[in-house]
Amino acid sequence: MPKKTFHHVGLRAFEPQPDEDYVAPSDCWVTHPKKSLHRIEYLRYGENSPISEEFRNAPHVAYTVDNLDEHIAGKEVYVGPFDVGYDPPFARVVFTKEDGLFVEYMQFYPGRTWFTEDDEAAANDSKEPSGARR
Repeated sequence: MPKKTFHHVGLRAFEPQPDEDYVAPSDCWVTHPKKSLHRIEYLRYGENSPISEEFRNAPHVAYTVDNLDEHIAGKEVYVGPFDVGYDPPFARVVFTKEDGLFVEYMQFYPGRTWFTEDDEAAANDSKEPSGARR
């Protein structure tokens, strides 16, 4: 079985959240899960989002992987794959549906990260309990 590492849990938000970033392919604003004590990513959808209500209203669990294709082979792909981030993007992402649960797989591009160094340091210093891992 290919290696995967827990990254976050995604939950729907209806109100703007602090430090949201816009994801154009899904017309959605997302928060940085590393800035959350419990590794929560809040997703707030625009009115033109192509994402189904079924997905919007369900939580998802996300993992980082080294090879996206290995993790989605033979699975029901629900959304994607698509690039996330600004120019250049930081990751290639796909959502699957497995055992009734939406699962996100994220393959980060080498040398790129979701957070800037300043954001990452602030998140580590103020939000993560001692001994917590990314």
